[in-house]
Amino acid sequence: MKRILITGAAGFLGSHLCDRFIKEGFDVIGMDNLITGDLKNIEHLFKLSNFEYYHHDVTKFVSVAGKLDYILHFASPASPIDYLKIPIQTLKVGALGTHNLLGLAKVKKARILIASTSEIYGDPLVHPQTEEYYGNVNTIGPRGVYDEAKRFQESITMAYHRFHGLETRIVRIFNTYGPRMRLNDGRVIPAFMGQALRGEDLTVFGDGSQTRSFCYVDDEIEGIYRLLMSDYVYPVNIGNPHEITIKDFAEEIIKLTGTDQKIIYKDLPQDDPMQRQPDISKAKEILGWEPKIGREEGMKKTFEYFKTLSKAELEKTEHRDFTERIKK
Repeated sequence: MKRILITGAAGFLGSHLCDRFIKEGFDVIGMDNLITGDLKNIEHLFKLSNFEYYHHDVTKFVSVAGKLDYILHFASPASPIDYLKIPIQTLKVGALGTHNLLGLAKVKKARILIASTSEIYGDPLVHPQTEEYYGNVNTIGPRGVYDEAKRFQESITMAYHRFHGLETRIVRIFNTYGPRMRLNDGRVIPAFMGQALRGEDLTVFGDGSQTRSFCYVDDEIEGIYRLLMSDYVYPVNIGNPHEITIKDFAEEIIKLTGTDQKIIYKDLPQDDPMQRQPDISKAKEILGWEPKIGREEGMKKTFEYFKTLSKAELEKTEHRDFTERIKK
């Protein structure tokens, strides 16, 4: 039986990856320090004999007994409000955490996949974004702590591949959504869903003309799985290329939720990208992958999940509005 370590296991994507590899018959070790993750995302796995959980911060030395065949490094804050709140930890998990896990992969002779992000493209001057585009990133801006952590992560991963011959994979993840997203974490979909469920007007930053491309979590996980099992060592975009403006998306949410809220507009945060659309030509050619679940179907599933949250979760206000913090 193959054995895999998944960091960030209690997070949104990490927990879905745990589910997928359990389904595939792997022994799964989930690792998380719960700085942004939540054990409720993986508590259904605790009863299984082929699942273990380690409460650990990967910026400290990582040791796992026994063999390891694969490592998935998904430990990192991933929403704007998180990396504004914990900027140093965000940089450390991208740098020290990645270094520790690459070292572990070297010792165990394991294949390692690193979770990068479309944020490495910054506010792109090329559209759609191909893997060959180097990006347009403000290194000292408020979002730089996340963007540059991920860019360094890619660099050190390729250095380990070239210098040590380590088997490495790099996935560049574009906006992904689905069940287990944290409500009010500063990202578009949970922010809109939370406002709709509370009966509040939907907040759009800027004039709403900026675009995003949203990929349902099951499609994202399938792409990641195929990349891990492939022989391709360079970064691959995994996301849905169907692009929509934020204003149009807000109108879709109002229609989906059956509410009658208005759309209100606030100043655009610093360095907020105006365009996000992946070129997935490489994923199609190399992995035989493209998204299958349309936004209408995926959003219905996501809305059903958010409707199950408790009133206390729905009313949390800590993460609702981060514009002023970005300005500071």
